[in-house]
Amino acid sequence: MNIVILGAGTVGSSIAEQLCSSSHSVTVVDTDATRIQSINDKFDVRALTGSASHSSTLFQSGMVAADICLAVTGDDEVNLVAASIAKKLGARRSIARVYGPVFRDLSTFDYQQHFNIDRIISLEQLTALELARNIRAPGSVVVEQLARGGFEVNELIIGQPGPVTQVPIREIEFPPNVRVGTVQRAKKMWIANADDQLEVGDRVTVFCAPEHTETVRKLFGMEKTPPKRVVIAGGGETGLHLARMLERESFRVMIIESDEQRCQILAGLLENASVVHDNAKRREVLEEERIESADFFVACTGEDEVNMMMSVAAKDLGAKKVLAVIGRPDYTRITEKIGIDVAVSQQESMSKQISAFLNEGNVLMRAKLPGGLISVLEVEVGEAAGCTAGSLAEISMPERCLVAAIMRQDQVFVPGASNQVKPGDIVVLLVEHDMIDQCIGFFS
Repeated sequence: MNIVILGAGTVGSSIAEQLCSSSHSVTVVDTDATRIQSINDKFDVRALTGSASHSSTLFQSGMVAADICLAVTGDDEVNLVAASIAKKLGARRSIARVYGPVFRDLSTFDYQQHFNIDRIISLEQLTALELARNIRAPGSVVVEQLARGGFEVNELIIGQPGPVTQVPIREIEFPPNVRVGTVQRAKKMWIANADDQLEVGDRVTVFCAPEHTETVRKLFGMEKTPPKRVVIAGGGETGLHLARMLERESFRVMIIESDEQRCQILAGLLENASVVHDNAKRREVLEEERIESADFFVACTGEDEVNMMMSVAAKDLGAKKVLAVIGRPDYTRITEKIGIDVAVSQQESMSKQISAFLNEGNVLMRAKLPGGLISVLEVEVGEAAGCTAGSLAEISMPERCLVAAIMRQDQVFVPGASNQVKPGDIVVLLVEHDMIDQCIGFFS
């Protein structure tokens, strides 16, 4: 694939290294000639000095023939403008990295749709999601966010008999825009059918809007356990994202942040988490905040060395599990030796996400559900696609394929049998592996 990376900083360089090792044709653009020379010396790429927001530079980079444009400079506005221009020039897919939460907040303005960008991603949110996966109990793992954040795929375990175990799936009274995706019983996993009846102990993936997650968990009879205590050292965007994810799920969350103004911002954005203005680098502060009673301690400041130092202190004081954000690859070899249970790399989190976007044709995103037998796809519906011939009840859908959601302009919804897929829609599909090619052909 022809891939153009805008930005040769830490993120851009790590992505370039990943893509070059996979034999892609890579072009890297940056305003800093020194960075360009460095990346040109290290990797087999075409390197170009220039501004990512200038159309002349993007044209010179070969954007008209690009399969994917990745705008990952350190400037949010430059990334949005550059990704938009790249799409207009002919890039098949265009992705922008942003830092500011406002650019992903659909309640205020849809920047993605306005700039005609295929995806807006946040390195900090991806890192927080990876941390959350290691903190949540197995019965509440958010597997992936889909359709511009309008949907989440949650993996839930039915804890006790209740309304979801007494009737077929078609008769369960779910909130709006909720759909059962897969069912795993014992060692067998399959795509759910409307006639299936769930049982206690089933592991079920459920598509739902984020605001319905807690309601769905209660409906599924998730086992009640004492709330676990999570202490987050560092109130930057990663810490904020993590706190928001966890506070909705009955965790007792505390953030320790040294900047007083940032503490005030955090207090205004978080509903249930407590915010402490203090310096978590000081051991006496960790003692005062009773780190020994923490089920999880998360070090996510912007400095690797600080995160490692705090993690060592927290482990020594008795924190049950210690997680840390570690950027430098050479540090990962020693994290276990100093007591860090889980080390999360921002670059690795970004690399996983980018890998999901490296698809041909109309496939926007591809990810595997736990177990690896079933994939989640986002596919852009083609003009002459077979799926547009009638309603979902009327068309002959490929076997072992489920339309979990449809994104149409700024609307995301779970379709019913009477709904019809239209050209230009983006459909979220659940597909068994041996049916992927057939399903992609039917929807493309």
